[in-house]
Amino acid sequence: MARIAGINIPNQKHIWIALTSIYGIGRTRARKICDATGIQLSSKVKDLTEAEVDKIRGEISKITVEGDLRRQVSMN
Repeated sequence: MARIAGINIPNQKHIWIALTSIYGIGRTRARKICDATGIQLSSKVKDLTEAEVDKIRGEISKITVEGDLRRQVSMN
């Protein structure tokens, strides 16, 4: 399992669907992340290289997700 933003994403799913398991990333944003990193939507998580996972981590670090987003929503 790949660990991104503190979440283990499922190995057997396509990357754009697996990214939706991260709080704050929906299907549209997951597709944009894949487009920005150059990873095909049909790629499965188990087939990704470590370099591709690092690219995804880099893109996700640019947006607010998981703990920071949950905290922001609860404060509002």
